Amino acid sequence: MAVREGKVAAVAELTDQFRSSSATLLTEYRGLSVAELKQLRRQLGSGAAYAVTKNTLAKRAATAAGIDGLEALFTGPTALAFVAGDSDPVAAAKSLRDFGRTHPALIIKGGVFEGRAISADEVRRLADLESREVLLAKLAGAMKANLSKAAALFQAPLTKTARLAQALQDKRSGESSTE
Repeated sequence: MAVREGKVAAVAELTDQFRSSSATLLTEYRGLSVAELKQLRRQLGSGAAYAVTKNTLAKRAATAAGIDGLEALFTGPTALAFVAGDSDPVAAAKSLRDFGRTHPALIIKGGVFEGRAISADEVRRLADLESREVLLAKLAGAMKANLSKAAALFQAPLTKTARLAQALQDKRSGESSTE
């Protein structure tokens, strides 16, 4: 009976992690040593939790969390990288991709992003995106450039009017000095 209660608690915890994560990335870790898994956890950083789990428990948790389409990915040894709600999923995907390049035993199977199942190719495309901070900086730069253009556009008629008034005044000054 205690074993069953432990499994129910494990499924409940995994379900909470599925629900509270901004993304969950599934990997196969067969062939990685404990030291390499420790290195991977460090590389993922504090924004992601990497957990080795039983496939049946993870399947039940995903179903309980309302996520469909992951059933086929729960084969072989599976580990889940839960990205915290306020962390950047792109950074976690990059970390897994980069770790997989140096450690070919790590295989990205797929994951969950924005509440829907994604394939391994989609995880790779996510890893190819620039980080959230870089994208926000580019957006801010583009907005600043557009605001500068708008300011110049609104200022142009005023400048032309000031030049016209100055030219008229110069013309009047020139006419009054000749009289």
